[in-house]
Amino acid sequence: MTAQVANLLKRGRSRHGVIGLGGSQLGNFARPMTDDEAARTVRRAWDRGIRYFDTAPHYGLGLSERRIGAELRRRPRDEFVLSTKVGRLIVPNPRPREWDDDGFAVPGDLTRRWDFSATGVERSLRESLTRLGLESVDILYLHDPDQAWKSAAREGLASLARLKAAGVVKAIGIGTNSTAGLAAIVEEGLVDMIMLANRYSLLDHSALDSVLAPAHRFGVAVVAVGVFATGLLSTARPAPGSTYEYRAPDGDVAGRAERIASICEDHGIELPAAALAFPLLHPAVSAIAVGMRSPREVDENLRRFETDIPDGLWNDLIAEGLIPAGAVRTHEHRRPGR
Repeated sequence: MTAQVANLLKRGRSRHGVIGLGGSQLGNFARPMTDDEAARTVRRAWDRGIRYFDTAPHYGLGLSERRIGAELRRRPRDEFVLSTKVGRLIVPNPRPREWDDDGFAVPGDLTRRWDFSATGVERSLRESLTRLGLESVDILYLHDPDQAWKSAAREGLASLARLKAAGVVKAIGIGTNSTAGLAAIVEEGLVDMIMLANRYSLLDHSALDSVLAPAHRFGVAVVAVGVFATGLLSTARPAPGSTYEYRAPDGDVAGRAERIASICEDHGIELPAAALAFPLLHPAVSAIAVGMRSPREVDENLRRFETDIPDGLWNDLIAEGLIPAGAVRTHEHRRPGR
């Protein structure tokens, strides 16, 4: 991890690591919340010590940025870390609809347009800063370039590199659900950070060798998001109707989640507490970010995050083949049952 990134994340570090407030729910992801509910959630996160905040134009067609900015611009700028994303411009919808059709409960008079060009990236950042009401963000990610076109990541990263060289942002990276191509980008030194969604959790270890290993080797910080696996790991036992990858889980995934929950219970640990702690066991993972939509959820997630997890839990999960040994740093020095 570069000194610049380490200094940024230091603002939000506790003895359990760095947890950030993810902004998708604040953009009315899946269901609406009021401006007052959003404001109280951000304030509660601040009062409880959260200092890393992540958002994006995509989240509610700019709504998340406006809500987060309304609270953060009242705070000392050097006391928090803020990231947003580029790649989707928010533009008037040529075919306005009543509601957005991309998962957010917001009016559909605006829409998203892919643009990773230098002009598009600079425009996106300017418009984000206007919505935020701030003069700067700390970290700028390309948002889902793999979903746009094959060369979008490299085109966009060239634009981000210019912004970083000019001192406009402190760190640059990619925010994505896909591991494809990330190792080469990491190895070429094109990014400071990777925000990786849904590819490193108690149920999905696909990023372990393909992303985390090279990231650790080349000093790239990983922020793990989607640690609750889109819902299946968010309750003490997997709840009926819970989703995995935004869909109903298949039998294998549901069965593994149940087995993990049982082992957690054996150690007196809630499944969500283990889900929050797991990614940070790997030395490449510098932070996690979690969506929260109420002060109660802030309190609940921080209580879980601050839980001390016994080494024996990880040992048992490894022994049962539920997580790989390589996921737990210094596991070879741990004694079973410790």
